[in-house]
Amino acid sequence: MFYFLAPVPMLIARRLGADIDSTSTACKELSIFFTTGIVVSAFGLPCILAHAGVMQWGACAFVLAGNVIAFLTILGFFLYFGQDSDYDFQRW
Repeated sequence: MFYFLAPVPMLIARRLGADIDSTSTACKELSIFFTTGIVVSAFGLPCILAHAGVMQWGACAFVLAGNVIAFLTILGFFLYFGQDSDYDFQRW
């Protein structure tokens, strides 16, 4: 669920803040705050479940490794499609 929720605040902020030329707006800062909360929760929940004995520590390590890969992929997506291009079309 965290993987689907992580890009949502940034996508909403990009749509709402597209009209403003400022580099940093309150909408953008709020979306970064929510995205950070979602990502930290994605790393914290497996640790809490492993500490409570609901899951094994080895499974927790695999989940954390998967989180790193998934969130780096999402970050790469936003970095690639967020840059300005010289083409006639916008990527997103």
